[in-house]
Amino acid sequence: MNKNDFALTPPMGWNSYDYYDTTVTEEQVKANADYMAKHLKQYGWEYIVVDIEWYANDAGTKRNQYQYIPFGDLEMDQWARLQPSPKRFPSSADGSGFTALAAYVHSLGLKFGIHIMRGIPRKAAEQHCAVMGTDVTADAIADPSSICIWNPDMYGVRNTQDGQAYYNSLIEMYAQWGVDFIKCDDICDSRLYQGEDFSGWHETEMLHNAIIKCGRPIVLSLSPGPAHIDRAWQYCNYANMWRITDDFWDQWELLKVMFWRCELWQNHVGKGCFPDCDMLPLGTLGGGFGNGEWKCRFTKDEQKTMITLWCMFRSPLMIGAELTKLDDWTLSLLTNEDLLALLGENCTGIQIVRTDDMAVWKSKNTKTGALNVALFNLGDTQETISVDLPILKEGLDSGKIYSLLELWDKTQTQTKSGRIEAEVPAHGVKVFRVEA
Repeated sequence: MNKNDFALTPPMGWNSYDYYDTTVTEEQVKANADYMAKHLKQYGWEYIVVDIEWYANDAGTKRNQYQYIPFGDLEMDQWARLQPSPKRFPSSADGSGFTALAAYVHSLGLKFGIHIMRGIPRKAAEQHCAVMGTDVTADAIADPSSICIWNPDMYGVRNTQDGQAYYNSLIEMYAQWGVDFIKCDDICDSRLYQGEDFSGWHETEMLHNAIIKCGRPIVLSLSPGPAHIDRAWQYCNYANMWRITDDFWDQWELLKVMFWRCELWQNHVGKGCFPDCDMLPLGTLGGGFGNGEWKCRFTKDEQKTMITLWCMFRSPLMIGAELTKLDDWTLSLLTNEDLLALLGENCTGIQIVRTDDMAVWKSKNTKTGALNVALFNLGDTQETISVDLPILKEGLDSGKIYSLLELWDKTQTQTKSGRIEAEVPAHGVKVFRVEA
């Protein structure tokens, strides 16, 4: 079994973080899964991912002081493995973990995922919990000098045979639960450790080895970013997706800089290996963060820009909204089959040009030859954006007129004077399929 068999195309799904933060419950996960199965599955959306601190009984109870409560009330088994909070996930009260919830998600024809933190619980090291498959206890494999600066739950795991045994037991348990996707945090980048001594590097490989050993195809996603370009070889060898940015939210400044990030990583997109632009902060967000929910702060043009860039680049797509509150506009963004087709296994996207005010991307299907070109206006006023056909280097004849189908509004136009040209609104995009 090869890790590249786990996700031949960018994973598409929903993640609980952008709306629920640390507080999502079993019933809320089921409600979002129900919505996805009914409205989104037919378009390729399939993963339901429970994000951070599903094991914390007291998550969100001190939100005015802490996002992650120090030395909180965490559920854990005798082998130092965190378990779902039965207060929030009642089907786990019998000790079966996420087995029932994963089975429910699977019954809808979807796949189930969880968020984990790199390492072993500090609570396990303090209590000298046993490590399955070894003669040692958790304190022997825990590395107290390897911590996460923003989450107090874990110590790093030492790069030893016993440390690998811990990860093996962890992943084997997840496989028994029916987990299809793991988002591991504090492992792709660290705010504390930037050098070779960061244990996230060897822990990534340990996770990969454990997944291969368990025999279940589990997609491995690494967070947070920005990923290190000099570590591209490692991400490609041991993970399926990795974050190229810190947490991405609905602010134009964060979206504009993604063009630079995608340019940096565009040559590392491949089968089973996807640089990750992070979640799509669309629709209704923030209900679990303690300050009230809000509607996506991107303009409609900015939302189309985001979806187009993510698809052209072939980033994984993870919806951050509360799905049951999706409006028709947001649903239309997430079900545009022409744009989603750019994620296909035979598609390759590349940036042709970028300035401070504009960018041009192209995507070609190497099997069908289909060519799509996106004209992005990164400026603050409406502008005419164009690209000469020879720059696309696709054998296009600058003396020939080609038909153009705009993939958002479905209007038909033509090339003009050997170029693709359009009036593009501020922060907006026009994306064309080039037709002979």
